[in-house]
Parts: sequence; C-alpha cells; structure tokens
Amino acid sequence: MKQLSAAGRRHERALWVAGEVLPHEQKVRAWLRRARVSPEDIDEILQEAYCRIATLESVAHITSPYSYFLSTARNLLARRLRRQRIVPMEALVQVDSYQDDAPSPEELAVSKVSHRAMLALIDRLPERCGSIVRLRKLEGWSQKKIADHLGTTEKAVEKQVWLGVRLLREAWSRAEGDADERLVRSSSVMGVRQWWK
Repeated sequence: MKQLSAAGRRHERALWVAGEVLPHEQKVRAWLRRARVSPEDIDEILQEAYCRIATLESVAHITSPYSYFLSTARNLLARRLRRQRIVPMEALVQVDSYQDDAPSPEELAVSKVSHRAMLALIDRLPERCGSIVRLRKLEGWSQKKIADHLGTTEKAVEKQVWLGVRLLREAWSRAEGDADERLVRSSSVMGVRQWWK
C-alpha cells in the first residue's frame, strides 16, 4: 500500500476533522457559553482545539470525536483559568463540575485583557496575513468571501489563516512562558525578601 506524503496525511486529517469533529462545534460552543466564557474566548478555544486535533500524528485512537473535542476544549479552558494571576477557586470548580454560575469580575477583566493581548498579536502579523486572519476570525467572513474581496483563491486564504493561527499560537505560548518565568522570578525574589526579614 502506498504511504501518504506528509501533505497527504495533513489533508486526510483535515478531512477527518471536517467530517467527524466540526459537526459537534455547536454543542461544544453551547457548553462553553453555559460555562460563561466570552464569545471571543470561545472562538479562540475552539480554534486552538481544532489546531491541536488537526496536528495530531494520528486520529486512529479517537473513538468518540465529540468527547475528544469537548475534552480538549474543556482542558484548554481549565488551562487558561489556571494561568490567570487571580483565579477564583469557584471558576476551576465550575469547569470541573459544569456549573452555570455567572463569571466573576476577575474573570471578566482577564477575558478583556486576553482579548486585547490577542488583538495586539494579530497586529504584529505580516500585513496580508493579519488582515485575512482579522476578516476570518474576528469579522466571521467565509474563506470564499475573503478570496473574492482580495481577488485571490480560497486555498491562498486558507493557507494565510493557517499560517496566522500558527504564528499566533507560537507568540501566545512564548508570552505565556515569559509570564510564567516572570512569576517564578517574582516569587523567588519575594521568598528571598521573606527569608531576609
């Protein structure tokens, strides 16, 4: 049997995601809304969940695409909450127990800060890539509409969206790593000060 090229495997995974995972988006989106996640954060979480699933080496181990998708989105939400500087314990319990409590003021503030940070990262993308990502992810335009608007192909738009999302994920991960490092350094300094007293 002929072995698929890397591009062929990516294409096959993309088709699998479109056929097996995408149909469950509305159910996962509804769960995130019930968890009181902002619409912007829902879009980001879903996009990251799609990226994680699409970049898996293999999807053969996934017996329930819906459960896997929901679990991925839920884990991404829990990770976001745990990385916040001020995380009410109720928020973590809410993710774990599917409660429908209203978001705390801290959660709302952090959500707005995260949204602004993501907009700043989009502004740093190459001009064409940034405008396509903005139209697709923030304005909700279809790939076809963007292609028609820019006088290019849908494939070119798809490639720019993929590239933009990858660059955003890398920049976001670097920013999270930098924040963690600053937090560790800050904690170390505080520990030395406490010891010195």
